[in-house]
Amino acid sequence: MDPLSPGPCLDISDDELVSISVRDLNRQLKLRGLTREQIVGMKQRRRTLKNRGYAASCRVKRIEHKDELETEKSQEYHDMEVMQDDNNKMREEIDSWHSKYEALMKFATEKKIPIPPELENM
Repeated sequence: MDPLSPGPCLDISDDELVSISVRDLNRQLKLRGLTREQIVGMKQRRRTLKNRGYAASCRVKRIEHKDELETEKSQEYHDMEVMQDDNNKMREEIDSWHSKYEALMKFATEKKIPIPPELENM
């Protein structure tokens, strides 16, 4: 016989067994006139079913949490790529301004245009 089978005289479903309170279960088992062995078996069955439920719930929560973290990770990678693109654009803009500055400094030097002291060492 399967260790989780309810036994010949019980008609309590698994759902009922898991959802019924301990007090009500004890009352039901007592009213049915079960042997001590049958009562222990039913309580063990209830504990096993509850543990299965807890394990299933834990699996679901773990999977949901993993999915949330994967989504967050993807968003972080996307944000990082956007920041890298912005950073590269700023570098290009800085290089462009630096080239223009160098060209103006060269032009000013060639034409002997006086350069203000605050612009000479940039």
